[in-house]
Amino acid sequence: MGSHRRTAHSGSAGSDRSTRAIVLTVAVAGTAAALGAVPAGAAPQDRPADTKAEVDRLYEQAEKATEAFNKADERADRLREELAKSQDEVARGQERINKMRRALGMVAGAQYRSGGIDPSLALMLSSDPDAYLDRASTLNRLSARQAGELGELQDAQRELAQERAEAQRKLTELDASRKAVARHKRSVEAKLAKARRLLNSLPGAERAAYDRASRGDGRPDLSGAGAASSARAATALAAAQSALGKPYIWGANGPSGFDCSGLMQWSYAQAGVGLPRTSQAQRYAGRQVSLSQAQPGDLVAYGSDAHHIGIYAGNGQVIHAPYPGAPVRYDPVGMMPVSSVTRV
Repeated sequence: MGSHRRTAHSGSAGSDRSTRAIVLTVAVAGTAAALGAVPAGAAPQDRPADTKAEVDRLYEQAEKATEAFNKADERADRLREELAKSQDEVARGQERINKMRRALGMVAGAQYRSGGIDPSLALMLSSDPDAYLDRASTLNRLSARQAGELGELQDAQRELAQERAEAQRKLTELDASRKAVARHKRSVEAKLAKARRLLNSLPGAERAAYDRASRGDGRPDLSGAGAASSARAATALAAAQSALGKPYIWGANGPSGFDCSGLMQWSYAQAGVGLPRTSQAQRYAGRQVSLSQAQPGDLVAYGSDAHHIGIYAGNGQVIHAPYPGAPVRYDPVGMMPVSSVTRV
């Protein structure tokens, strides 16, 4: 520190030392600034708060992948039904053609057994000329009928070819949908496995705090929550309340476990209402209302892509299946950005 108190005229040696001190001070300051400039997220797993934020992010991504899985699985189910119907139509068409061919075969066989003589010539040489006109009239009607049968056979064969092509197209679509289901399933499982590893890396106290937060706060005060918008909405809400405490199971729609859209589908099914399988489709399953007009039983979708959904319980609360490890529970309606409220 003494050198810093020297006067400016203390000589060249003092000046050199002062210069070196200034350079060193600037270098140290620059190094400190550089160290301070390291991004806070450079080592996010070093801090429990960052670990929990990453777990929450993975759970959100897993939920989006779960809804994609649900959509692909629902499409696969629909395609399986359509394929079965197409295959049934193909089988009926084939049987119809077989019957036509058998009938025409009988006619051809009869002509062959007659020696292959033209029917009109056979009539002219008939030993019963008195019946010629009647038999000729019968032959004309038979020929017209045969021509009609041949035309019907051709139409049936074209129709059968179209049905076979449609069945093959649906079989190809079903195969693609099955692959999409498997792909989304792998995505969900990978994200959930990573989330579990991160949770297990937390210190004991932090993990316990996260688990406590995941259990929710029990049953909120819903006195004065107001009436449901309809009898079916009231029944659906009662069903969701009966599922409180059930585990979150991705891809499940009850009754022993649920994902978010699965809980909504199951709850409204108890009221005799069939909802689509995914949260994205459920948001359009009724009339849109504003959040300020929400009534018990309304569906509340979250995120611009509606990747999460719950059922409004009144008094600013929703019931939903949050994420793995967090059972069906109440949470504030504003827990995430609300994208829509739907009255079924």
